Amino acid sequence: MVLHFQASGWNVAVIEPRREPAVDKNSPSKRNVTPVLALPKGLVDQGEKAEQTAIREVREETGVEATLVTKLADIKYFYVRSWGDKQRVFKIVSFFLLLYRSGQIGEISEEMHIEVERALWMPLEEAAERLSYKGEREMVKKAQEYLRAHPELQGSKAEPRRARERA
Repeated sequence: MVLHFQASGWNVAVIEPRREPAVDKNSPSKRNVTPVLALPKGLVDQGEKAEQTAIREVREETGVEATLVTKLADIKYFYVRSWGDKQRVFKIVSFFLLLYRSGQIGEISEEMHIEVERALWMPLEEAAERLSYKGEREMVKKAQEYLRAHPELQGSKAEPRRARERA
């Protein structure tokens, strides 16, 4: 989860994943267009550490560069594949708190538009209510707790974690 302190306060980078709209059974000509709002995330590439994945996925899915602050938590859940074998899958997603460093939200490659409809900044306070997934709303609350405990991050672009740990 990447945060950016702006004049209006803390904002979080949110994505709307691309998906096929579901057909409304009561009115086949109308489609359910309620957008899913989520935090950027993705699979760990071979040889990559989870925190490297977080930074890469944020860059790929939102267009912004970010710096690692800390790990927030892991979310563990099951889902049923909506394609192929319809198997039940156990998943663990690690969430990290990142701070915005540079880039323009929403400037993503054409290849990423297959996965991401759009990326936007959302006020952190709103994200705790508006994100589509309960576990991600909980991560927003954890980030808010961390920010309250670390007011020095306000207005910061955060120095890399390794540099802070050596100090």
